[in-house]
Amino acid sequence: MTLKHVLLEKEDGIAVIRFHRPEALNALNSQVLEDIAAAVENVAADEGVRVVIFTGEGKSFISGADIHEMDNKTGLGIIDYSRKGAALFRRIETMTKPTIAAVNGYAFGGGFEFVLCTDIRIAHEKASFRLPEVSLGIVPGFNGTQRLPKCIGMPRAKELIFTGRRIFAREAYDMGILNRVTSPESFWEEVMAEANLIADNSASAISLVKAAMTAGEDVSIDVGKDIELGYMTACFGTPDQIEGFNSFKEKRKAVFRNICV
Repeated sequence: MTLKHVLLEKEDGIAVIRFHRPEALNALNSQVLEDIAAAVENVAADEGVRVVIFTGEGKSFISGADIHEMDNKTGLGIIDYSRKGAALFRRIETMTKPTIAAVNGYAFGGGFEFVLCTDIRIAHEKASFRLPEVSLGIVPGFNGTQRLPKCIGMPRAKELIFTGRRIFAREAYDMGILNRVTSPESFWEEVMAEANLIADNSASAISLVKAAMTAGEDVSIDVGKDIELGYMTACFGTPDQIEGFNSFKEKRKAVFRNICV
């Protein structure tokens, strides 16, 4: 697959989608969004892919939306652009495969919003985050006003969005935005270790767990418990469930990577 602003690599069940627009610090424009969407659909359809990592090239994860492109749009054009990004982010959030944001640098504006739509977030300590939209006289357009309060609570989310201030990885971790902060030197090693740990487990079970958690996020526990029951029941009779139970009875490690989802 040849894409202008995305590099896609696959190896041993792990896909890496790397943002590649160095002249603009990986800023999001319509073409970048289309390239990411194409890469996402590619890995979503690939039964051999068990984990998807998103990261950036250079010193930036995603530096934000492309102001130069936005500056030339009318109100209706902005609606179309925002909906395109929001739909992509929701697709990533709800895709059956687990996702990891490997935040290698600046995650500003749309980059911060991108991080919030992934399952697991790992950053090195020099990475930084910011929603600067109010300093530009606009509102976040890729659902940052919706996801950030759910992640860290309304008061903290309002502070970050109202002030537009920049935070570094340690503070983002303390707020609950990140799962882990690493040194720059061990960053990629730790990202890959996490991806391999996930890839060793049952891909079908993880996809059902993710679906249950997504469906149950905004419902009562009484509704959520029945959602979980349905997905748990669906596991039984699958090749992964059979392998998992057999490995337990035979006192050996389960081998899931050779089983297609």
